[in-house]
Amino acid sequence: MAKRTIVTLPGDGIGKAVLDDTLRVLEAAGFIADYVEGDIGWEFWRKEGNPLPERTIKLMEKHKIALFGAITSKPKDEAFEELAPELKDKGLVYSSPIVGLRQHFNLEICVRPCKTYKGNPLNFIRRGADGGVEEPLVDVVIFRQNTEGLYGGVEWSNPDEKVYDAFMSHPKFRANFGKVPKAEISISTRIFSKERTENILRAAFDHAKKYGYKSVTLCEKPNVIRETSGMMYKMALLMQKNDYPNIELWNTNIDAQMMWLTKNPEDYGVIVAGNMFGDIVSDGFAGLIGGLGFACSAQWSKDGIAVFEPTHGSAPKYAEYETSIVNPIAMIESACMMLDYIEEKEIAIKIRKAIADVIAEGETKTYDMMKMRGTQEVIYNGAASTKQITDAIIAKL
Repeated sequence: MAKRTIVTLPGDGIGKAVLDDTLRVLEAAGFIADYVEGDIGWEFWRKEGNPLPERTIKLMEKHKIALFGAITSKPKDEAFEELAPELKDKGLVYSSPIVGLRQHFNLEICVRPCKTYKGNPLNFIRRGADGGVEEPLVDVVIFRQNTEGLYGGVEWSNPDEKVYDAFMSHPKFRANFGKVPKAEISISTRIFSKERTENILRAAFDHAKKYGYKSVTLCEKPNVIRETSGMMYKMALLMQKNDYPNIELWNTNIDAQMMWLTKNPEDYGVIVAGNMFGDIVSDGFAGLIGGLGFACSAQWSKDGIAVFEPTHGSAPKYAEYETSIVNPIAMIESACMMLDYIEEKEIAIKIRKAIADVIAEGETKTYDMMKMRGTQEVIYNGAASTKQITDAIIAKL
């Protein structure tokens, strides 16, 4: 294949450390590419008033594929306080640049696989019926609608009269909030569109069909959130009946699902949900395979623009350590998802096998795998640094 150019978006905190070591793994595995770094994150908010500069948008438009590290996001008032003084009178309001990327490029399909690595000391275990210890194999892929729902950004505090009057036209709003002073009301909307709901449902069913999963589980709350979750469930029923009759459709409520995921996680295959519930259930299943140090993700649009990122945050405290201690596997796994996406599957298989071999041997473990508290001293107590576990993976390659 022709040599590619990949946009690297280190972002904030530990993003640079895990991304740099991931590029070392890609090179060692034989993936050759040009990398161009894009500006994104907290420092660009503070200095320029924009955490997602237009120049970065242009890079993405040109090259289409990006590896992303991590982002620091803070509440509205804290973000304003950290703006450069000369920017504070310009009416700027902080919004997450990764959410901005998703919405600008309509990166509507988000995929978060959660699969057990044998030998990982952080794997979920449970007590069996005979009193023995069981370690179920988790192999779940969460499809999360990435641009709508609660993360759509349609929100108000002290809404203007037109918005307030529109909500007052709903009898339940009048009954429950009609006597609350307008200035004391904040509103966040949960908007689903049929087109994008169909797209995420079909992506989930297609994945189940392609990779032999027996079921797709819709994880929403249609018994209470009747319009949005209800619409999604009706569409899923129709789609399964007409197009995927050999794949079972399961329906779970998000609250019950969070209980069941520790009862019988091996029963689930593909899970599909809206934005917020997809975020919640993917973190829940990530906890069963070792936590956020193992949680990778991909997100893409129908136009071929795709971003690959670990689901962990920027962990700014750890970024200040002289020696990086964070687990880079989630970032490396996200790069493997990129390789799958661009049809470099053989290289992805090699990297995943190298990770599996390192974990199975158990000689090199990061602080989280050793169940240590994340302090700089862990490297003096036997925990591998970010570089050391990366070196171990490269050695297997």
